[in-house]
Amino acid sequence: MDDQTRVEWREWGQAAFDEAAEADRPVLLSLTATWCDHCHEMDAETYAEPRIAANVNDSFVPVRVDVDRHPRVRDRYNMGGFPSTVFLAPDGNVLTGAGYLGPDGMRQVLDSVRTMWQTKGSGAARVPRPLREDNPPAGELTEDVEAAMLGQLTETYDEVAGGWGQGAKFPLPDALEFALKRDREMALRSYDAVGANLLDEYEGGFYRFASEPDWSGLQHEKLLDSNGALVRAFANAYLVSGKDEYREPAERTVEFLTTTLWNDAVDAFANSQAPGETDAHSIDATDRAAADEPPVDDGVFAGPNALAIEGLLTYAAYTDDERARRYAERALETLREDLLVDGVVVHQHGETLGDGDDPTPLLTNQARALAALTTAASTVDPDALEDARAVADATIDALYDEDSFLDGPAEGPGLLDRTLRPLDANVAFADAALDLAELTGDDEYRASARETLEAFAGASERFGVQIARYATAVSRLLEGPLVIRVGGDPGTELHRAAWRLADHEKVVVPAAEDLEPGTARIERGEHVSAVVETPEQLSDALETVYE
Repeated sequence: MDDQTRVEWREWGQAAFDEAAEADRPVLLSLTATWCDHCHEMDAETYAEPRIAANVNDSFVPVRVDVDRHPRVRDRYNMGGFPSTVFLAPDGNVLTGAGYLGPDGMRQVLDSVRTMWQTKGSGAARVPRPLREDNPPAGELTEDVEAAMLGQLTETYDEVAGGWGQGAKFPLPDALEFALKRDREMALRSYDAVGANLLDEYEGGFYRFASEPDWSGLQHEKLLDSNGALVRAFANAYLVSGKDEYREPAERTVEFLTTTLWNDAVDAFANSQAPGETDAHSIDATDRAAADEPPVDDGVFAGPNALAIEGLLTYAAYTDDERARRYAERALETLREDLLVDGVVVHQHGETLGDGDDPTPLLTNQARALAALTTAASTVDPDALEDARAVADATIDALYDEDSFLDGPAEGPGLLDRTLRPLDANVAFADAALDLAELTGDDEYRASARETLEAFAGASERFGVQIARYATAVSRLLEGPLVIRVGGDPGTELHRAAWRLADHEKVVVPAAEDLEPGTARIERGEHVSAVVETPEQLSDALETVYE
């Protein structure tokens, strides 16, 4: 990205901050992404302008960070989107920041920051509020959490266009899945809106979001993590509705992931596809076939791959789709063999570690890998439980702090030594830990999930629809998830039938030790069915645990 600029970019690291301190200059931190159109535009129009580049090189220490490769830097310095243009004191505290800046805007900001630095120096810098706040307010987990989230969804539901909110429209897979079990009509209308507006009908896969409330202003980048999550979400809508109109978007997205985003050299999924030429998305199929393919970032990241594995295995469990299962298993092998070190998830495939160094555990990666491994244990390979336990134990050992989890070790340059407790990653870990508890019979993981969810409960009434998974996890914890235990290995007729019972929040436990092969039992809280031997009996048994 930066070869077209005249700015002398440094890499993120302590050396850049040491240079800034020695030269008594601010740091200009540019947060970008390979898939970000406006980032490329700012390079071409702003940083490539000779006088601006000279100004930056002379008066600042410019640092360029790819947000996918440095997620903890992203989470501490993001100004609300990308590019983010952030000015820092040499200690990493924030002087000021903005998003995209054209040439005129950049000139004004550079002059303003230079004046601020000359008059106030580091005294003008601040630590961002999320890094200054005390621990989130803890509270009691009650049914009110689920009711409050359903109220949020109902209140912000767009009756006209579908989806939630009156600003930019994102697909929000966690909200879709929460609503699917609690207000199916609202959920399916929102699924319809996401499928109709964000699915690329020609190439498959979902665009990232629409900038306008009516789903116009499409942002045409396609990211692995959101597409992996949407495969699972649409597969679950198909499970509940039985309608192909929800299966087909998942199928098209599986096709996109296993072709365009498949990195054959690594046997895993690439990270993203950039938008390409904007007008190419509106031309007909014949002309589009002749257009240049938008570039793909071949980087292989553990967290997004884990989401894709979970999505594809879920889809395959409902449909017997061989392609989805095969590619998921290949990526799963890469995750287990190349991206796990004693339960710690390596952020990027090929990441260079110093001699004797261990990878840095990042909560988002740990949570997503745990969910992928529990799904694998439930669908195709019970032996994945060993790795799932290792990931959970390593996460608790390294990141658990005062009843919830930190995003990573409090160490590193800039503000990386400040603790951050990301709600979404805490919730993702807690939800996966509930599955692990049922699969292993180990209540330690359920206790960890409860403590984590309780740690945020005091603020739960203020959670927006983006955090709908919090209410899902609380509901599963309080009620106990629907659990189907199956004797024998995965793949039997009874195991396949268990996965197709229409509750997408269930846990299927194959190779159950207390059941003979060819038998199954359903549990929900204190309700336990009789042991059954056929898919028909299994379906009938479901009614008994809800009586």
